[in-house]
Order: sequence, then C-alpha cells, then structure tokens
Amino acid sequence: MKNSITIIAVVLMSSFGFAQNRPKIEFKTNDNTIDYGTVTKKGDNGIRTIEFTNTGDAPLIISNVLSTPGFTIPSKPNDPIMPGKTGKIEVKYSMIPGPIRKTITVESNAVNYEGGRIPLKIKGEVISN
Repeated sequence: MKNSITIIAVVLMSSFGFAQNRPKIEFKTNDNTIDYGTVTKKGDNGIRTIEFTNTGDAPLIISNVLSTPGFTIPSKPNDPIMPGKTGKIEVKYSMIPGPIRKTITVESNAVNYEGGRIPLKIKGEVISN
C-alpha cells in the first residue's frame, strides 16, 4: 500500500513539471518577411519596425537580434514581453542601391521555434534615384 501511494505521489509531482508555462512568439508580417518594396536611397531612411505578440502563457524574452551585413538593430525589447502583449524590433538597412535579400535572426525563449531562433527574411530593392 505504501508503495502504491509513493508511486502515485511521484507520478503526480512529475506531471506538474510538464505543465510548465511556455512563451510563444507570433510576428505580424506575412511569412516572417519584411518587404521594403522598391525604395529610393534619398527618399527612405531604411528603418522598419517589426511587431510581434507573445501568444504563450509565460513571459517572452528577446535575448538577441543578429543582423547581417548592411543592417543594424536600433532597438529591441530589453524587458520581458508578458503573455498577450506586443513588442517591437527596429531594423535599419544601410540603403545600398540594389536588391535586398537578407535574413536577421531573433533569439528568444519562444517554444514554437526550434531553439527559440526565429529567422526574419528581408526583401526589396533600393534604387539610387
């Protein structure tokens, strides 16, 4: 009888460990793509804002945003994004004339992407006019 109670207690305690809160991230862009379209070097500052929502049930932490050459990250959230709340990441392209085909990577604790790493595709074209 004691063994049965012990086994039941262990099973119940371990099941609580699996019911952990989990943050999830959803970006408001189609296919996680930022489309600059066709822009002019003089007429555009190159800054775009990417919005996302924490659709999970635990705080979402954006630990890093890795940029590729030609991009800088002027701002990212430093505080956790609470469940149901939105956050923003700003990216800035150097506006070098030609096609834009880049990827930046958002590192987070989100469980809906492998390792919490989310690739964001960036496309468009800068003309020198």
